[in-house]
Amino acid sequence: MDLRQLPALNALRAFEAAARHESFSRAADELFVTHGAVSHQIRALEAELGVTLFARDGKRVRLTDRGRQYAADVRAALVALAESTRRIRAGDRDRRLVVSTIPSFSARWLTSRVGGFIERHPEFDLELLSTSSLTDFSRDDVDLAIRFGFGKYAGVHAEPLLDEVFFPACSPRFNGGVLPRVPADLATMPMLRSSDELWRPWFDAAGLPDLPEPKRGVLYEDSSNLLQAAIDGQGIALVRRSLAMQEIIAGRLVRLFNVDGPSPWSYYFVCPPELLATARVQAFREWIFAEAEQFRLLYERTPAVCDAPAGNLKALP
Repeated sequence: MDLRQLPALNALRAFEAAARHESFSRAADELFVTHGAVSHQIRALEAELGVTLFARDGKRVRLTDRGRQYAADVRAALVALAESTRRIRAGDRDRRLVVSTIPSFSARWLTSRVGGFIERHPEFDLELLSTSSLTDFSRDDVDLAIRFGFGKYAGVHAEPLLDEVFFPACSPRFNGGVLPRVPADLATMPMLRSSDELWRPWFDAAGLPDLPEPKRGVLYEDSSNLLQAAIDGQGIALVRRSLAMQEIIAGRLVRLFNVDGPSPWSYYFVCPPELLATARVQAFREWIFAEAEQFRLLYERTPAVCDAPAGNLKALP
């Protein structure tokens, strides 16, 4: 067989779609081209074959007998080609693990830990996507996502991964190392502001109902920038546990009090139901849930500055 005699693939695709719908307009919508483009492809195909494939009746078209026979053969060939292509791609795709999460969580929590997963599962090629855009699993080539929110995600498997709390933190060198000893001391200190981390819920948890929300100073839109400002000694920040603990362990920040502010949001492990049982998603799920549990234990073992003996703040881990 001389494959050079085959019509162009685009013409065959246009013909198959038009034959299935018996409509050039619907075929054009499916292929994301114009009605005129489909009509042109089919006329060119008919000219090349020397056969009338469609009978035209004004704006309506219907397959001729020979067109119907050819459509069945073309559809079978295209389906076989698509299935073969899927099998070829699946060989590599089963090894790829694409994880999407918000930039702050990726930078401050996930990246420092993910080396353990790579060492444990060298059979998978991990890709981390850091984006503030919500993953659309029907469109994006993503296996799973770590989302920060309320957990109400329609059409996907979602389970709680890590709850969140807020607490005040600052550089150990802030104010020359003379740090507040009780929550009420914050009234005389510069408190950093964030559009996400509001102080009011923490003030209530700390028994400070009359302390107002800070209204002066820089307003930080990004949680990582807020953390960096606190590390640089600009003031006291209300920080997320998940993002700040790495800096506290490293000694760049200290947690000031053993008072947690409530968070309406948590981190969720999210994936399409049909991918949950795949080896790559199950491997990552097992690993990240174990890491989340270790993180909770780490937080429980890390004291706040107010637990240290007076005058010995630098004795903290």
